[in-house]
Amino acid sequence: LSFGYKHGVPPEADLVFDGRFLPNPNFVPRLRRLSGNDAPVVAYLKRQPETAAFLKRVMALVRYVLPRHEREGRSYLTVALGCTGGRHRSVFFVETLAEKFRARTRTLARHRELGA
Repeated sequence: LSFGYKHGVPPEADLVFDGRFLPNPNFVPRLRRLSGNDAPVVAYLKRQPETAAFLKRVMALVRYVLPRHEREGRSYLTVALGCTGGRHRSVFFVETLAEKFRARTRTLARHRELGA
């Protein structure tokens, strides 16, 4: 679940990660109106050195936690990634994580601030 901190942390989140430390595409005029689903925003975020390191750490924790939640009988795990407005960085990270986990488990990507 992607979200914007300025709209509040989603109460249904089991794990919450904060992507606000990354450069914000909202401050790049040509990217402002786009979302984290759009190729120019994806390319911009992938160029940031911190992006891969953050993604690696989030994935490692989710990989560790997921089977333990399953073992405890949990039927779902809501992983929420936030950024300031919930349109760029958080959307990119949720889509990237969902793609990586789809082969392992049933995965749904939702974007609260995009209405999707």
